[in-house]
Parts: sequence; C-alpha cells; structure tokens
Amino acid sequence: MRPRVPALRAAATGQKRPRNEFGNKVTVVLGAQWGDEGKGKVVDLLATEADFVCRCQGGNNAGHTVVVDGKEYDFHLLPSGIINPKSISLIGNGVVIHLPGLFEEGDKNDKKGLKGWDKRLIVSDRAHIVFDFHQIVDGLQESERQAQEGKNIGTTKKGIGPAYSSKASRTGLRVCDLLGDFKDFSTRFKNLVRQYQSMYPSLEVDVEDQLKQLKEYAERLRPMVRDGVYYMYEALHGPPKKILVEGANAALLDIDFGTYPFVTSSNCTVGGVCTGLGIPPLNIGDVFGVSKAYTTRVGIGAFPTEQLNAVGELLQTRGHEVGVTTGRKRRCGWLDLVIVRYAHMINGFTAIALTKLDILDVLDEIKVGIAYKLNGKRIPHFPANMDVLHKVEVEYETFPGWKTDTSAARKWNDLPSKAQNYIRFIENHIGVPIKWVGVGKSRECMIQMF
Repeated sequence: MRPRVPALRAAATGQKRPRNEFGNKVTVVLGAQWGDEGKGKVVDLLATEADFVCRCQGGNNAGHTVVVDGKEYDFHLLPSGIINPKSISLIGNGVVIHLPGLFEEGDKNDKKGLKGWDKRLIVSDRAHIVFDFHQIVDGLQESERQAQEGKNIGTTKKGIGPAYSSKASRTGLRVCDLLGDFKDFSTRFKNLVRQYQSMYPSLEVDVEDQLKQLKEYAERLRPMVRDGVYYMYEALHGPPKKILVEGANAALLDIDFGTYPFVTSSNCTVGGVCTGLGIPPLNIGDVFGVSKAYTTRVGIGAFPTEQLNAVGELLQTRGHEVGVTTGRKRRCGWLDLVIVRYAHMINGFTAIALTKLDILDVLDEIKVGIAYKLNGKRIPHFPANMDVLHKVEVEYETFPGWKTDTSAARKWNDLPSKAQNYIRFIENHIGVPIKWVGVGKSRECMIQMF
C-alpha cells in the first residue's frame, strides 16, 4: 500500500497533519467490573447515531439486555447495535461464533420485531467457530475440575474456552475454512474431533450429522461474510463514519488482567479491540467504561466487597441480578473503586457510565470500597495472586442514603443532593468524569451529564 506522501512530508517538517489523516476514530464501550454492568444500555444509546457497531471478542457467553419501546431484546453474539436499522453490525475476527446460537438468537429476536437483522450483519472470515462438541467439552472440563480440585471455574459452558484453546493450539477452524473447500474442512473437523476424543474418551460426536448441519449453516452465513480486516480499513479510511465497538465481559474477566483463573478466555480490555477487529491504536478515540453503582459477580472467584448479608440480598433482589446468559444469581456487594481504578489503568477511560443508581434508593447508608489493606497496610496495586486477594481487608467510605426514588430523574438537578455527592465522590476518586448515570432499564433512564 502506497504511503501517504503529504502526511510523511508534514511529519518531517513539523507541519500539522490534515484532520482525519489517520481515519475515523472508534468509540469503545467496555466493562469496568466483572461484567453485567449494563454495557448494552450505553451501546444502545450510542448506536442510535452509529454507522457501524462491532463486537471484537468473546462469544455467546456474553449477554446484553436492551429495552426499546417497551420490548426487551437479549443479545449474546449479535452486537446490540443490530436494533438500529440504519447501522451495520460487525462480528470481528476476535469473536468465536457458535453458528446454531447465532441463528437461534437472530430468529428469536426477529419474532420480537427485529426484522432484517441478517441483511445488516457482517461476519469476519477470520473468526473462529465454536462447535457443539466444544460446549460438551466445556462441561466435561468443569466436572473434571470439580472432581480433582473441589472447585470449578464457573464457566457458562458455551464452549468458549475450548474454542479459544483450539485457536491457540492452531487446530481451530475459521469461517473462511467453512466457506472454502468443504472436503478439506470435513477432514480437519474430523481430526479436531478425534483430538478431543483422545483427551475425553466419553465424548460422543455424530460427525456426519454435525457436518451436514454445518454445510447448511455455511450457505445461510455466506452472504454475511467479508474479509474483516479490509472491511474495517475501508470503514476507517472512507468518508466520516461513527464506529462503535461494544466489549463483551469486562476488565476483571480479561484473560491477562482479570482475576485469573476465574476469567474468560479473551482480552476484553481495550487491546482486544485492536487485535479483534484489526484496528490500529491510532484509531481508538473515546473509551467509555461502564460500572454499576455497586458491584456484582457471576460465578466463582475472589470478591472483596461482597456482602453475604441482608444488603447483598437486597441488591440482588432489587437489581434483578440474574445472569442474562446463565440464569445464575449474581453475587452482590458494595461498589469497589479499587477494581474500577485498576480497569482505568489498563483501558484509559475517557469517561464512565454509572448504571443502576436507583437500586440504592432504599438504603440508609451506602459504603464504597476505596482501598485494600494487607497485614494492616494499604497496597497501591491490584493483587494478581488470588490467595492474596482473598486475604485483603477493604477500607470503606460511608455515605448517608438519599432514601428517595430516583427512577423518574432525567437530568442532574433531578437527583437528590446526597446521590449527587455519591456520584461526585466516585468521579473524583477514579479521576475520570462520569458522563451518564442510569436510573432504570430503558434508554430514557440514562441521565447524560455532558
């Protein structure tokens, strides 16, 4: 590709580069806790004006709920922006795709009124495929961990980890393989099945039936598939476009930076945007972090501010804290600003969306975790070792509750002063402005601050 000579000359002479020289900037929405923060709501707000909405990592282990005109849509693989009929949705190369799950999700939402979704969905040809046997293996691995160690990871059993394992061991199969020579694909599929059967002798796979189904899915998928890298490049360097990336999962579930091993299998921090879509760092614009006004976590792993008491139960009940994908109850606790600050260190948030403030309306007092202590001394970092994280003592700041219904608030001045103080404290402690405050399920319930 020819270099942009004027730009090179401008750089050499110290002149200013032309505006948009590096292409369109991408807006990114990421989870700042353990997931389930309400990213779908923020994406839905931004997607109303977006030309492209992209998923860059994860699979149908993620879950976004979006409420529009009283209708509730659940998304797992489809970008939430698919609701916008004027927007293109892109599933990037970093996503692992379970094809039955993709079409089932599309058809289910079609019945709710989401028409033409398949005409505005683009799928990267480099995305890896999650097979049904990956999902079975996911369950077998969880049972094995439970038997050997007395505890499991708490995966969604959607086959995400095994699919990423196949990808990393270079035996995985991609969308481009499925749409290529089917005879070659079939051979490689059979080899992959045999590989897993050698590790898990109880694994039974009807290979011929699976291949028959995959061939049918291939034809349904074919019109949606593009070279994702070239498609993204054209979107970045064509006419001005609004491009939105919705992260799945969250910072504390990141394979590198999360509470390992109780994490997901992909990079759900900002680096995953570059590798999962083929976007250069220069094209990353605003990075919006999403945090609840308290903290929740699905599954197993350390959770320093967890409240195993009436407060935790109240948050769980009032917040309807049940996983969209798994149906499991979420564990609940006070807002932990140590983890939100840690997420900011990694992602460099330009602003925060604080969701579900209204859930705190009935509390007499509200606590916020501001630091961790180990052996009585504050530690400046977030511990990598889970044994250490289990031992930390949380230092709290306590606020009086506002004891007022905030669900009807639509602007900053509608919020009680005690709620405003709570929000400002969070903002100042993290060092990132809060751009939105959520007080309900629908997009109208997001108070925009600036």
